[in-house]
Amino acid sequence: MPVHSLTQLNVEPERYFLPEEKLLQGNPQQTLWTQYSDPSGQFFAGVWASEVGKWTIRYTEEEYCLILEGESVITDEQGVAMTVRAGDSFVIPRGFVGTWEVITPTRKNFVIYEAATA
Repeated sequence: MPVHSLTQLNVEPERYFLPEEKLLQGNPQQTLWTQYSDPSGQFFAGVWASEVGKWTIRYTEEEYCLILEGESVITDEQGVAMTVRAGDSFVIPRGFVGTWEVITPTRKNFVIYEAATA
């Protein structure tokens, strides 16, 4: 593979707050470093970080995560909770609905695939 086709991983962060309708506790600032996005915009990867807080999630994408630091609790609609900490890796499937609660500031690597809508 020619070197010019590789993607530089040092990117400027995007900082934002979640929409009010998603918030359940707090108002955590989140930071996103998108390190790669394919031309279709359906596949992308990077690093995400969040301050302490809790919000609703509704996945239209498939996401692989590797927690780099912190502790979060992801809970599904039935109330089944999974605590994730540094070193944990997991996949959140398309269609997952629940909550994400950051207990201690959390940072993760992510890879996302968003299927094209018909």
